[in-house]
Amino acid sequence: MLTSADNSGSGRLPRELGVFGATLVGLGAMVGTGVFVSIGVAAGAAGPAVVLAIALAALVAACNASSSAQLAASHAVSGGTYEYGYRYLNHWLGFAAGWMFLCAKSASAATAALGFAGYFGRLIGLDPAAAKTALAVGAVVLLTALVLLGIRRSSRMNALIVSVTLASLALFVAAGLPNLLDEGGANLLPLLPAAGEEGLRGFLYGTALMFVAFTGYARIATLGEEVKEPRKSIPRAIVVTLLLTAALYVSVAAVALGAMGAERLAAVTASAATPLEAAARGLGLPRLAVVVAVGSVTAMLGVLLNLILGLSRVALAMGRQGDLPPAFARLTRGDVPSAAVLGVGVVVALLASTGDVETTWAFSAFTVLIYYAITNLAALRLPARERLYPRSIAVAGFAACLFLAFWVPPGTWLTGCALLAVGLGWHVLARRRWGKGSRRMPP
Repeated sequence: MLTSADNSGSGRLPRELGVFGATLVGLGAMVGTGVFVSIGVAAGAAGPAVVLAIALAALVAACNASSSAQLAASHAVSGGTYEYGYRYLNHWLGFAAGWMFLCAKSASAATAALGFAGYFGRLIGLDPAAAKTALAVGAVVLLTALVLLGIRRSSRMNALIVSVTLASLALFVAAGLPNLLDEGGANLLPLLPAAGEEGLRGFLYGTALMFVAFTGYARIATLGEEVKEPRKSIPRAIVVTLLLTAALYVSVAAVALGAMGAERLAAVTASAATPLEAAARGLGLPRLAVVVAVGSVTAMLGVLLNLILGLSRVALAMGRQGDLPPAFARLTRGDVPSAAVLGVGVVVALLASTGDVETTWAFSAFTVLIYYAITNLAALRLPARERLYPRSIAVAGFAACLFLAFWVPPGTWLTGCALLAVGLGWHVLARRRWGKGSRRMPP
């Protein structure tokens, strides 16, 4: 079925997003699982030093964000680092980036769906353990259907979701700040990681987990083909998104730790995936807990929505390149890559059915760190006239990503390496079957 884009001969998605809309996409992707779930997971690994882990993760993310911003500004098409790898490196690294993105963000989307299920189940009085899987899969199905309606409708829903989420988090911080200043400060100590190898390992693992929470800005890059004036809009949207999110994460983590302490926060996350709701109750404010629960529900939906959008655009780019079946490259009526959206929805629903938050999040950490290592490599190959930031930033980002990647549990990164090997084998077969770059978009 041909679309208007097909009829025009371009095959491109329409540019619908300005700076504000692109920033909301980034916030929708970042202000969700990272703040409502992964802070509790990381607190279990790093203890009170999770606040410092958040700051370090933000610093690494800033290096990667500069690389993503200048790459997206110079080559604004769907696909993100998958396309940059092909353009500036080689087809092996380009494919590896796309494959790892699909693996990482599919796991992140499943984590968001599980986080939604935990908070929503608590909000309506269902047993989270019994209802979690069904609620998570149901959310994936509904948001996949929304994405099939197109970027404009998805963007409007995202704006509403982000507004509710930010309002709830602002109330949580404002209400919890007096407790933090009066008596909760002791729960933030020791601020530095515990001495010895075990303490360092836990701190770096917590940093790797929190790094994933900062990578939602990449959704702006993967939707680059749909952003107006990309050379100006994309860098601005990425910088604003990262700064706002870093400040929010540190504030929320400090208040939550002050209310409960690291051990209790981690325990609640493991049992019900609802650490902030529990922290609000720990402050003795049950009404605030309801507000946080509502905000967390919208946040998880926002992350899930934006991940399905981003994943489907990478699948679209891989279909154009011949790394996925050609059906993924086709746009149906309304300029929507329907096959890519449906394929992503099925994969995320299957992952969500596992019901394990920490496993999916740790796997996301490893795979997304490899993805951003390739992003920084591609940025180092940018011509001088297209570079917006010093090369040293990309070098630092590359080194930090590789270093942090192998601080996740060995079983997790071994699984990630095995999946990469499987993906590269698929790449060889796909190039033989569908041809090298037969559907590649022009620069």
